Amino acid sequence: MEKVLMLLQIISFPLMLLAFAVLFEFIVLHEMHMFQLNSYKPKVQLKWLKNNAKTYLVALVLTVICAVVSFTVKEAWLAYLIAAALFCAAAVLKRPKKAKKPLVFTKRVIRLCVTVAVVNIAFVFAAACFKAARPFLPLLYAGYVLLAPFVMLLCNLINRPLEKGINRYYINDAKKMLADHSRLVTIGVTGSYGKTSVKFLLGTLLEAKYNVLITPESFNTPLGVVKTVRTSLRATHDIFVCEMGAKNVGDIKEICDIVSPRHGVITSVGPQHLESFKSLDNVKKTKFELADALPPNGLLFLNGEDENIRAYSSGRYPNAVRYGLSCANDYYADSISVSSAGTSFTVHHGQDSVAFSTSLLGRHNVINLVGAIAVCCELGIAMKQLQPYVRKVQGVEHRLQLIRKGAVTVIDDAYNSNPAGASAALDVLGLFDGCRVLVTPGMIELGAKQDEENKAFGAHAAKVCDYVVLVGKNQTKSIREGLKEGGLPEDSIYVADDLNEAAQVAYAFDAKGREKTLLFENDLPDNY
Repeated sequence: MEKVLMLLQIISFPLMLLAFAVLFEFIVLHEMHMFQLNSYKPKVQLKWLKNNAKTYLVALVLTVICAVVSFTVKEAWLAYLIAAALFCAAAVLKRPKKAKKPLVFTKRVIRLCVTVAVVNIAFVFAAACFKAARPFLPLLYAGYVLLAPFVMLLCNLINRPLEKGINRYYINDAKKMLADHSRLVTIGVTGSYGKTSVKFLLGTLLEAKYNVLITPESFNTPLGVVKTVRTSLRATHDIFVCEMGAKNVGDIKEICDIVSPRHGVITSVGPQHLESFKSLDNVKKTKFELADALPPNGLLFLNGEDENIRAYSSGRYPNAVRYGLSCANDYYADSISVSSAGTSFTVHHGQDSVAFSTSLLGRHNVINLVGAIAVCCELGIAMKQLQPYVRKVQGVEHRLQLIRKGAVTVIDDAYNSNPAGASAALDVLGLFDGCRVLVTPGMIELGAKQDEENKAFGAHAAKVCDYVVLVGKNQTKSIREGLKEGGLPEDSIYVADDLNEAAQVAYAFDAKGREKTLLFENDLPDNY
């Protein structure tokens, strides 16, 4: 018995330390994941922490219990064993869960992990060496776990000078590569929505004459653009189509300062990311930072159907090339015929009129195609030459992507959502006969307009859908109000806890022999 007791006394501290290390690792990796999703912005991360304070209840309860243990259990080794058991239990509760977009161990994340490890070792060593603190080690370790989110932010602050220096090196290297490629023409593409689609359309259509590089996926931040240039730009490229995203005033200008665009396309201006932009006026100013960055011989392409673009650009950019569906535009489409099989339309410019067909669905895709066609024509490609390229255009993944799954048709519009895009997606769903089902968590980052826009979305959905599956009770309250006001029966609405449950309910819904079409509109990232 004495030997067992002695063994417990020997291993109690290492056991507590190991359990503490595992628990802290689980929590800090989750914080890093959220920090990455929050674009490594400390202010955004702090706001996220405030909005998700309840997720730290486990750490808070752990700290309280460890405080009681530290002050009531007289034998240190016994207190350590109890703390070890508590840390293990908390680690089970906080173990990593499967994420939609897992943490990517970039070099920045690895550097942050190293700094966190150094700070942790320093803390553990200092606490263990300070004799007066030894009886209170369970409380100190539990309190440190509770402070893990702030420890991670402190380590990010420590790394900040290094990260700024590394980023500056990468940016300067990319700028040098672009400057050395003297014949390269860079086309900037931005907008509240539609920019990724137009980028991919240009990547296909410009191949009629040029060798084209585009920023992949949603690489539309300064460092995403820099990475594209440094890893993918070749001497054989004629054109670089650069998508430019923004959440704050000055974001577009920052990218323009790196790539120096010759031409620019502004696809839309709308109430997106209003939480960070604060106002629609700031959105307008930011998107037009691209227009203001163009050289005197540069071409600016504007969506003439967007009322915010028309209002802001009126009198400011008289030489802009405008595209859309109205004959008031320089390039416009008419004779539009849309079905579940695709879209046909005719594009007019001056004396030229050319008929096109595409597998893409929806009026908004016609506008995007007209914009891409306008850019190609202004860069010396005959409109007639673009017909086969428009026919072979593929839908962008998760953006009104049509997928056949047995007897069910799926419209995957899961990547992000905004008022105009959500409305367009419902219009596309309305083209399909049979049973129409919507699965959505609603729209986010719309600031004070979020409830209003989600309610309007619900009212629109009530006119189109036979059944609606909402993802998340609190997030979708406004949509549910809109659905009810729009006349959709209560028994045609289901509220799921997560996307997996929502998908199961949608696929299982009885269409009573009719063909079933499912629209997945938006899928919130892991930090929501």
